[in-house]
Amino acid sequence: MVLHKISDFDPDYRDTIQGNDIKGMSVYTQGSDDKIGTVSDALVDDQGKFRYLIVDVGFWVFGKKVLLPIGRGKIDSKADRVYIQMTKQQAEDLPEYKEGMALDFDYEERVRGAYRPAAVEASAPLDTSARLDAASVAPVVGTAAVAHSTPTYNRDTYNYTQDADLYDTSVHDDQTFKLYEERLVASTQRRKAGEVAIGKHVETETARVSVSVDKERVIVERVTPTDAGRVVSTDVATFREGEVAHMEIYEEVPDIQKEAFVREEVRVSKVVDHETVQATETIRREELDIDTDGRPTVKKNDRM
Repeated sequence: MVLHKISDFDPDYRDTIQGNDIKGMSVYTQGSDDKIGTVSDALVDDQGKFRYLIVDVGFWVFGKKVLLPIGRGKIDSKADRVYIQMTKQQAEDLPEYKEGMALDFDYEERVRGAYRPAAVEASAPLDTSARLDAASVAPVVGTAAVAHSTPTYNRDTYNYTQDADLYDTSVHDDQTFKLYEERLVASTQRRKAGEVAIGKHVETETARVSVSVDKERVIVERVTPTDAGRVVSTDVATFREGEVAHMEIYEEVPDIQKEAFVREEVRVSKVVDHETVQATETIRREELDIDTDGRPTVKKNDRM
């Protein structure tokens, strides 16, 4: 049977419990005010049912941790204490629990063997209000004891109900037993959903523009003067060869220049759209199993 630490089975168990956390509670011996250690953790099975408390018995055996079946402890949440039935010798004899060790059937059997009640018959009167275990009963000098056969347990068919004395918490008075349930806690995480890149590039095209230009040209016109045929003196009529008249001719050519101007403005911003999404998840809840074994359930307030 696979066992889990309570925090590994349900990392958010502190959010669902009511009352004090079992982890860190002080451990005392039943009927006394002698502190023997603290609860360092709890072990549950695959259904989330408590099976063991991991008890640090450092007040008795320095640095040692042992497993305590949940039915052998009495939890007082008001005093933040756990009362157990154990002797120092029993703590020394119990197999040590170490972090990361394999909690297989053989190891659990060693633990259960130290807690299982031993059927003894002694000549001296016994306190019937106390529950005896195999590891806590010391030999009585001068008294006779009758040993009964010890039942055997099969690793393939074993069930915790076979050791109800160890795991059934209903046998204790004033027992506080926490039932856990899971609940959905909705939150949001910001993650990158995409990216929009906005840039610009240059496109080229051939543009045409019409420009009016002026061009000069020379017109040579031969006309008959009004005094044509009139005799002129030799002083006026000078015959010279190679005389040339010069006239400059101008024309306009297009002068194209480019100017840059703002054609358009682009504004980039973000808006947040709100929507509601539905998410589903399987949650677990512990329910109380009550087995009266044919006995009526007696309410605490009805007791005398």
